Amino acid sequence: MTSHNAVASASLLDGIRQARLVGIVRGNDGGAAAKAALAAMEEGFRYVEIALTTPNALDAIREVRAAAPPGCLVGAGTVLSEADVAHVTAAGGQFIVTPSLAPSISEAASTGIPVLAGALTPSEAYEAMERGATAIKLFPASIGGPGYLKAVRDPFPDIPFIAVGGVGLNEAAGYWEAGAIAVGLGGPLFGTSASGGDLEEMRGRARSFLGLAAEFAARTGTPS
Repeated sequence: MTSHNAVASASLLDGIRQARLVGIVRGNDGGAAAKAALAAMEEGFRYVEIALTTPNALDAIREVRAAAPPGCLVGAGTVLSEADVAHVTAAGGQFIVTPSLAPSISEAASTGIPVLAGALTPSEAYEAMERGATAIKLFPASIGGPGYLKAVRDPFPDIPFIAVGGVGLNEAAGYWEAGAIAVGLGGPLFGTSASGGDLEEMRGRARSFLGLAAEFAARTGTPS
């Protein structure tokens, strides 16, 4: 059964390729997390996930889904179990993200929810795609940097990789150049804003990342 909340995997993938950026909200306050996600969307982020480790994350997802600007999608991160998938779907989450090879991958794929599946090794990346993942979240990317991403991509040129973990403003372009379709941004973008910290500072960082992505698109002649 396909959820009415879901976007088609191919559509999500195309959009993420163009945006090159995925926001990752993780904090200790669901209300603040929702505000941070919406603020990032207002600045131009089209894809934002809220980690289920955030208190009241499902309420935050509902809030963001109801108020998101047109063309912006809210997903859930740290989705591990089949039950998590059901809860996220009920809350209106439009895609899921996992930190690892988890039962949620097959469950989401079978219900038509796109999955950005966490993997680090070539074997994990292959296994996740076999289970129905839409793309691979290379995590933690910082363990090997862009050189490692390139090495993992060499035997799997058709697997879409999103680099996540320790990717800041100075690192993002290196991952794009190594073939990542996007980078996932947690702390380097949101800072403490999902725990009640300064939203204006976060908005400034969001504009910096969006500007970087636009510059890369212009420099490489790729769509944005």
